Amino acid sequence: MAVAQQAPINFAVMYATHDAFRRDMRRLAAAVAAGRSQSPEVRDGWANFKHQLHVHHTVEDSDLWPRVAAAVAGRPADQKLLDEMEAEHAQLDPVLASVDDGLARNTPDLADRVAELIRVLGDHMKHEESEALPLIQDACTTKDWDAFRGAMARKQGPKGAAVYFPWITDEQNDTDRKAFLDTMPAPVKVLNKLFWESSYKKRHLWGV
Repeated sequence: MAVAQQAPINFAVMYATHDAFRRDMRRLAAAVAAGRSQSPEVRDGWANFKHQLHVHHTVEDSDLWPRVAAAVAGRPADQKLLDEMEAEHAQLDPVLASVDDGLARNTPDLADRVAELIRVLGDHMKHEESEALPLIQDACTTKDWDAFRGAMARKQGPKGAAVYFPWITDEQNDTDRKAFLDTMPAPVKVLNKLFWESSYKKRHLWGV
């Protein structure tokens, strides 16, 4: 039975984070194709990508999926979906390691390794968006979702937030930017506009 909710869960933060991963993978592929994979800016972009992905998936595994699992106890099909989410997270580890190795040694097959990352992570995010988010909407409450977001904020910490927010808003169109920032407290929006974005842009991650 679905849990009654006062209002639908707003997944704008999840979609924005996924879009940022997709953007960075496009930038990585473009850098490799242009022969720029060894530049410091590309290496810094890759390091930030890995960090953001680690934080995102770590908190999903430790806080989000257990909440969903508790809500769908006795529902085998839904529990199977959660097992698939866990397996897909684990599948990413060797793919990330392969790209790491390819970047470190500038291997001739680096473009193929990046293409595999784009495929594996892209398929996972599509699966999560098409099946896991509707399950969360059905089984969980806004309180559950807010608790997950709180765990994510604690994992990032203040220093992490100063990078995460401008990383998300980087190249966002006005509609997506508003949808994302409207979910945030006013002080966060002010800090991002006045300080965080300018500091982030000075790093020229990916050489852009």
